Amino acid sequence: MRAVGMRAERVLRMPFTEMVVRCRQEAWKWVDRTVSAVRPAAGPARVRHPRAGMVLSRFFEGAAHAHATARMLASLPQGRRIIAVADALCRGRFDLLGYRALDFGDPVDWHLDPTSGRRAPFVHWSHLDPLDSALVGDSKVVWELNRHQWLLYLGQAYRFTGDERYADFFGRYVKEWMRANPVGMGINWASSLEVGFRLISWCWALALFEGSPALSGGLRAAMVAGIEDHARHVERYLSYYFSPNTHLTGEALALYYAGVLFPDLPRARQWEALGRRILVAQCERQILPDGVYFEQSTYYQRYTAEIYLHFLILARRNGIGVPESVVDRLQRLLDFLVAVRRPDGSMPLIGDADGGWLLPLTPRAADDLRGVMAVAAAFFARSDYAWAADGPAPDVSWILGAAGQTAFAALTPQPPRATPSRLFPDGGYAIMQTGWERDAHQLVFDGGPLGSAISGAHGHADLLSLQCTAFGEPFLVDPGTDGYTLHPAWRDFFRGTAAHSTVWVDDQPHATPAGPFKWIARPRAHLRQWVSTKNLDLADAEHDAYHRLPDPVTHRRRIIFVKPRYWIVVDDLAGREEHRVELRFQFAPMPVTVDATRWARAVGRRGCGLLMRAFSTATLTAEVCAGRLAPLQGWVSPTYGQRQPAPMLTYSTVARLPLRVITLLHPVASPLASPPRVSLRVTDGAAPGGVVFEDSGEVLIVRDNDVSLQREDALRSVVPSR
Repeated sequence: MRAVGMRAERVLRMPFTEMVVRCRQEAWKWVDRTVSAVRPAAGPARVRHPRAGMVLSRFFEGAAHAHATARMLASLPQGRRIIAVADALCRGRFDLLGYRALDFGDPVDWHLDPTSGRRAPFVHWSHLDPLDSALVGDSKVVWELNRHQWLLYLGQAYRFTGDERYADFFGRYVKEWMRANPVGMGINWASSLEVGFRLISWCWALALFEGSPALSGGLRAAMVAGIEDHARHVERYLSYYFSPNTHLTGEALALYYAGVLFPDLPRARQWEALGRRILVAQCERQILPDGVYFEQSTYYQRYTAEIYLHFLILARRNGIGVPESVVDRLQRLLDFLVAVRRPDGSMPLIGDADGGWLLPLTPRAADDLRGVMAVAAAFFARSDYAWAADGPAPDVSWILGAAGQTAFAALTPQPPRATPSRLFPDGGYAIMQTGWERDAHQLVFDGGPLGSAISGAHGHADLLSLQCTAFGEPFLVDPGTDGYTLHPAWRDFFRGTAAHSTVWVDDQPHATPAGPFKWIARPRAHLRQWVSTKNLDLADAEHDAYHRLPDPVTHRRRIIFVKPRYWIVVDDLAGREEHRVELRFQFAPMPVTVDATRWARAVGRRGCGLLMRAFSTATLTAEVCAGRLAPLQGWVSPTYGQRQPAPMLTYSTVARLPLRVITLLHPVASPLASPPRVSLRVTDGAAPGGVVFEDSGEVLIVRDNDVSLQREDALRSVVPSR
């Protein structure tokens, strides 16, 4: 009754336009179920519109001239790797997300999740709950297979070798899929985004296999009819209110594909206009003015970059105008990705990261931005994007063709003109960095909210968390995602506070999950101040997540970067009662030890290190653990479906608030370097007032309203704070 009451209350508060859309979609579900009940389960596709083939001249230049593109790329290492992947596909082995050589049977069972052994029921999609792992297994794995993006590898291998075997397997797989997935039936119609991604994959497959005998005998007509069915489904069930994030923009892009490439289909003009209208409207809604993606997820930010690049490239290819505001916002989004990328070129995984791509033209790691940046560099003629791409990528040739290769080659790669230390105020990120070199030091401070006010689905409860790179190597990292639905305890852990480098009070998370993609409440966080000078950077932020405690607690974190040597993290906990407080720091997989004086030492793969120690007038204990199961602690997930132990350093105390803890993060070039001689500076009120570096005489003074770096003989720098 409580659930019914909550649902009724939500309906009463629902805006009229949302109610109209939801009612219309429910009516379409009833119609579709009725039609599915009388439609044959499978049968030959009807040729509905004989003239409605894909117009290759409207498609991406490189794929439209696939034979010439393949000649240019066949000798590259990526070409040989793609052929190896295609050979595995011909043996029925699929690399999906973080899983390798998955076996879905022969013939392929398109409704099976082999990671759990569960098979989704063959019922109308509206009767399925894709998040019910007990019923369907991990729907993400099932959907990744049914996106059909791996068809691109078969198509590329066909172009590289001319071997019709790859085309034959392409034809076999698509025909089997059509027989097993009639329109509207089964899990593979339950997400409009997945339907849209499959539509896009089929368009690319038609281009890559153009001229092959495999497309004769009715397969081409059947795929065009299937693309029409897919577009109609997406149009009816757009995620205006279900998932108004990358789901909605990905679906709009699929409609744009269908409308632009198949002009003879009856609703082509409507699809093109609707897709364009949604993409333009969502651009300013989902991309904040500073370029940060509104869900606080770098991975979904990269997805958004792919979606809008495809939109703009198709529009330019077909002479369709797009507002300049979209061009501007997309470049701001790409600018943030360039700024936040680690010195080694990888992307820090902030928030959810599901391991997927809009269009995986080359097998890549989840944190690899190079393909996206290379295409953006050639398209926008941006030398800083070319620098971030670290050289040409095959994606440029497949998408932009020979002209794209020429445009990229004409650029002189250069790092951004902006200073490496930057604030992104709308997203709440402060980046403190020594330079643009590959061995630079970098700290990324998250002072922003938990996801967006509209959709917190992919944000993590990581308020005021940090990630740290020393000498170009990641030391403190985001834990990753692991999975969405199959293992709820792991899902909650990886997106929870306990897995992130932040402060944990009374064993309580910043927010409590309400299912795999919702939160009971979203706390507020905001950046109080950012100052960047030649000698110092200062970021100051706070959040109210612990105001819900019987004794409300406010956490304020200040990070001071004393360039280019070390960071000081100042954590202030305001309250009146006694609380258990833990400072947690999640490392990448590497050796981490802590000695009797609470100095922690982490040693990277290349021999450099990071020394850490927390200081307070309260008694602190230090512990390092990795791979703990009860409770879960010390785990990272490099990509979806994979997890591994990694050290978690914890400084903890039970103390009456207010409490201040000052933590030093000190990069060292040698793993054997001795810790600096540092002591706590205590004020008259017995509160920590800073730290003293005894060898150099340097003193970092921390007050409530300012931070200053001094020597005993002279003031070096003063940064006011509020």
